[in-house]
Amino acid sequence: SIFPHDLQFEQRILVSLAADAPGVDVIDDPRAYQAWLDIELDRAAATFAVGQYGEDRSCYRTEAFRGDALDARSVHLGIDLFVAVGTPVRAMLDGVVTTVVNNSGRQDYGPTVVLEHQGPQPFWCLYGHLSTLTLDTVHPGQQVRAGDVVGFVGDHVDNGGWAPHLHAQLITDLLDSPDQFGGNFEGACEPSRRDVWTSISPNINALLRLSAETFQPASNSSVQALIERRSAVLGSSLSLSYKKPLHIVRGSGIRLYEHTGRAYLDCVNNVCHVGHAHPAVVRALASQAAMLNTNTRYLHSQILDYAERLASTFPDPLHVVYLVNSGSEANELALRLARVATGRHDVITMDWGYHGNTGNLVDISPYKFNRAGGAGKKSWVHIAELADPFRGAHGANGAAYAQSVADCARLAEANGGAAAFIAESISGCGGQVVLADGYLQAAYQHARTAGAICIADEVQVGLGRIGSAMWAFQDHAVVPDIVTMGKPLGNGHPIGAVVTTVEIAQRFANGMEYFNTFGGNPVSCAVGNAVLDVIETEGLQHNAHHVGSYLLEGFRHLQTDSPLVADVRGRGLYLGIDIIDPNASLDSSGGRGQPDGHAAAAIANRLRERGVLISTDGPNDNVIKIKPPLVMSIADADRLLDELALALSQVVSGDSRG
Repeated sequence: SIFPHDLQFEQRILVSLAADAPGVDVIDDPRAYQAWLDIELDRAAATFAVGQYGEDRSCYRTEAFRGDALDARSVHLGIDLFVAVGTPVRAMLDGVVTTVVNNSGRQDYGPTVVLEHQGPQPFWCLYGHLSTLTLDTVHPGQQVRAGDVVGFVGDHVDNGGWAPHLHAQLITDLLDSPDQFGGNFEGACEPSRRDVWTSISPNINALLRLSAETFQPASNSSVQALIERRSAVLGSSLSLSYKKPLHIVRGSGIRLYEHTGRAYLDCVNNVCHVGHAHPAVVRALASQAAMLNTNTRYLHSQILDYAERLASTFPDPLHVVYLVNSGSEANELALRLARVATGRHDVITMDWGYHGNTGNLVDISPYKFNRAGGAGKKSWVHIAELADPFRGAHGANGAAYAQSVADCARLAEANGGAAAFIAESISGCGGQVVLADGYLQAAYQHARTAGAICIADEVQVGLGRIGSAMWAFQDHAVVPDIVTMGKPLGNGHPIGAVVTTVEIAQRFANGMEYFNTFGGNPVSCAVGNAVLDVIETEGLQHNAHHVGSYLLEGFRHLQTDSPLVADVRGRGLYLGIDIIDPNASLDSSGGRGQPDGHAAAAIANRLRERGVLISTDGPNDNVIKIKPPLVMSIADADRLLDELALALSQVVSGDSRG
């Protein structure tokens, strides 16, 4: 149905009725034009086409559009939406029906409905080229609410002889009384009077809310050209998401916009923590960049303001801050701190952990070194069990999993002992695994007994994402010795941080200077402060808890309904759905179901086709991961749940698309 919420997520193409535009030569033959349009829609995998406001159209330069004027009324005053015959047309706002009229002449409107809306001044919306069924749907004087059906798209027999489409137009002054108006307000104007008429009928896209990109010519060939350029100049190990890669040109809040203007609900981008292009963050960045950006060898209040504020979010004794540029840099520095503070080198890491892209961090990331292209485990690395309550060997017994940390510490003694135990507070690449209760408490105790320092990797899960606490380790009632942060701190601007104790910081200050050219620069600190402001003023930690709890409950309903869903889990807006093959033997998977990465990928690609972005992860790539910007609303969550339910049912039915 035609309504702004539906339109923004649907793929669309732009068509022109100007002179020499493709297809315009057959516009007088509605069947031929529709056949041409169907080919173009199919080529772009689009569901509708858009005709522009303000376009000077050659097809209007006929006697039917001339009347008494010196020149034909060829400038279009509405927006055309080419959709299927019979598509319901819904009111965009609450209003009152002014007229319902059938303008049945050739190249006229066909049936029209005009609604009056109240604002500081009354205004009207005209819906034209409808079906005759509309004439019995609403009547003058009827009150309608936003979303109510007020008509249906007509075919060429009803709509004045055009290919099926809706003409939507905004009117600020009816010029005559409603009786004289008759539902046939001018839908096009003379070029010589454009300024006058466009002031009376401004662009209705203010209500439709189609993105600006919609009105720029776009084609799939432009995507292919970018892919070819990318393959020629960027390393081939840099991957793209989805079978049909996306050309994203803009972001706003929880939405990303493709080059065609289509909006996508971004349910996986945990980098833009407080929403894409948040205006407060953008203002802070631009303002500070226009004033000063330099390194930290000079006194500057921005770095102190930010460091103090960031440190204040942590429990005692975590007081000392190091600012870096990424999560990888943060984890690299954390290893240095631990090794200098302990005089040891070995590291205990949790299985399927991922901690960054430097050489050292790949070496302590089983998710990398134990997969394709990896070199395997180094002798100084020791792998503790992933405390996975669903697929792990010990179920929900956190203490049993933690015993492997003690075992690793004993093995490390052969090399002089372990310097650190590092673990994400929720395992992301392990499959969005919420660690078994009591695991971190027991694991930290074993590590510290062995003389190792405990590092909490909060690069993905920190800064209010779990909802119940600012940092995910707080959900486990532990206090690490070092905490590392990255992705969310700068809302897309590169910032990372390490927070540790005064004692560890003092041991690190052994005479070798630590310096980071860009870490803690004034612009990054201004951005970091702005992100903290937004989290606080917009209540985003609470929102993560509220919307995340709603989603988790919705996922549980899907688990009940779908044989593909084995488990749902997570905290706040960091959630996972374990996808299995319902036809596989349960015996081969300990009764938990056979992980099905192919089905998970099919679901992800189906959702992408429907305008919702998620991704997959886990040892078997079978876990759907949900980690959207914290501005996600309940309405956004409902859309995700609806589309996910549809995708699950299609995959179960064996539909091979996607």
